[in-house]
Amino acid sequence: MPTIRDEAVCVRHWDFSETSQTVSLFLRDHGLVRGLAKGARRERGSFSGGFDLFTRGEIVLISKPGRELATLTEWTLLETFPILRRDAEANRCGWYLADLIGRFLHQPEPHPATWMATVAALRELDDGTPVARVLLSFQWRMLCDLGYRPRLELEGLPGETVAFSAESGGVVEDSGTADRWRVRRTTIELLASVDRAEGLVPETSDADSVGRATRLLATWIRELLGTETVPMRLLFGS
Repeated sequence: MPTIRDEAVCVRHWDFSETSQTVSLFLRDHGLVRGLAKGARRERGSFSGGFDLFTRGEIVLISKPGRELATLTEWTLLETFPILRRDAEANRCGWYLADLIGRFLHQPEPHPATWMATVAALRELDDGTPVARVLLSFQWRMLCDLGYRPRLELEGLPGETVAFSAESGGVVEDSGTADRWRVRRTTIELLASVDRAEGLVPETSDADSVGRATRLLATWIRELLGTETVPMRLLFGS
């Protein structure tokens, strides 16, 4: 029964009883973990007053092979992101990030690059960075980390518009067929710039281009998941 100490972000929690919680945590070095925190809601205890969504802390847990829930023994709160409580759009963005983590990650596979992208996104939201820029960076980093980086090659594709094919996994010729989404060439060029910058959105990028690139990645994610999730619909619309 190994004891694990790691940094984590709380991506979901449920009340287990009047004093305890069941928590889904995204750990930096150990991936997604679900655990039971007995007595977490007591004012005095080992859990900093309980777990709140979208907070970062240090967790100590005991993982038992074959058990679905780890036993959480200690939680030290390190960082909060108040804007997710004050701003509706930032809150929807946070729910979208948490939903993607829950759907794409499988415990207990570690994904430190996605974990760092998650913390960076929460900090950017709290600093007032526009949501579309935060989403563009996070989605790109997550897709690359999990092996879903779309192909962006434009060579040999003339014109101001090209197309994106989910079946082909990237940019293709704009043939007008129903299986392809027409996109502006400049949108793909922006994604290529983000790729070269390892997920950073260029400061000179205009808001419209960032918005189009963000929605394109969200559409690609929808196809990968095979469903349009509620957080996705609330954030982007139908």
